[in-house]
Amino acid sequence: MTWRVRKPLTVFARGVSLRRRVAYSLAIVRLILVPVIFLAVYYLFRMGWIVDRIVSVHAPVATMAERASIEMLDARRAEQDYFLSHDPEKLQTNRDALRDLEEIIGTMRTLQPAEQPTTQKMLDEVKLHRARLEEAVSRMGGPGQAPVERIQKVVQAYEKDLDGLLKKDRRESRGRLMDDLRNRVGSFDVQITETLEAEDPTLRQATTDLQASSDDIRQLASDLEKRSWNWVLRDQMETRQLAHRAEWVLIIVSSVTLVLSVLLSFILPRQVVKPLVDLKEAVDHAAAGNYEMEFDVQGDGEVVQLASSVRRLIGHVREQRMKISVAARR
Repeated sequence: MTWRVRKPLTVFARGVSLRRRVAYSLAIVRLILVPVIFLAVYYLFRMGWIVDRIVSVHAPVATMAERASIEMLDARRAEQDYFLSHDPEKLQTNRDALRDLEEIIGTMRTLQPAEQPTTQKMLDEVKLHRARLEEAVSRMGGPGQAPVERIQKVVQAYEKDLDGLLKKDRRESRGRLMDDLRNRVGSFDVQITETLEAEDPTLRQATTDLQASSDDIRQLASDLEKRSWNWVLRDQMETRQLAHRAEWVLIIVSSVTLVLSVLLSFILPRQVVKPLVDLKEAVDHAAAGNYEMEFDVQGDGEVVQLASSVRRLIGHVREQRMKISVAARR
């Protein structure tokens, strides 16, 4: 019989001990799980990054853009009230609203550097709006007490507009009347502007410019809000696609890993155990009295050393038996 220590796999190169073979076998089994773990971590990281971008950037920017539009409306309403009543509290309310608006725009600029041209343009428009307002205030002579007749005239014009609406829609349904009333919600502000322009021609250009800058700011905020919500929708779609792709990739990789695990479960034990089985077979032959067999030992390691010792033992027993046989013939 010929006994050899062979190894078809690279890790079981000649000269590797049994201890290292077992260690390499365990290492290979563990390395099989690396692709699955790596892909799982990769996809979790990607999805976490996208969700964090939605929560920390796009959704907050969209919400703040909406707040910017509201702050601009509040500032516009306060300045119209000031033009009507010359109340310094209304002027301060306008300034506070513009200051809050600048803070909101600055925060959006920090969160979304890609929108810096838009936010910078919004800041420029806010500064322009403030300058135009201060110029209009200086033309009016500063805060003071507005004539009562001016306020009464605006209120009477507004009441006249509502009376005309009620008379016109008297025969209409209640639903139609409610719709018309909703459409007249902003008519009071319009009436204020028209009355002021009619009584004070110097404010006509100022109110027109203020309205223009206010509309520009609100339009920029609206466009930014739409783009941010579109980014949120795209991120959500990307997350769903990534999750679907991760499912298929993990299924494929897990299947391949399972096949490799099954193959290695047959190959690795055979490479570790087969030398011991061959050695046991040689010892069994010797125990049965077959001391004439020869087997070759190649390589290094504990099993090879044990096989060499067994071969020397069998050779020694064979020599002793030959000596006993020769002595018996004499």
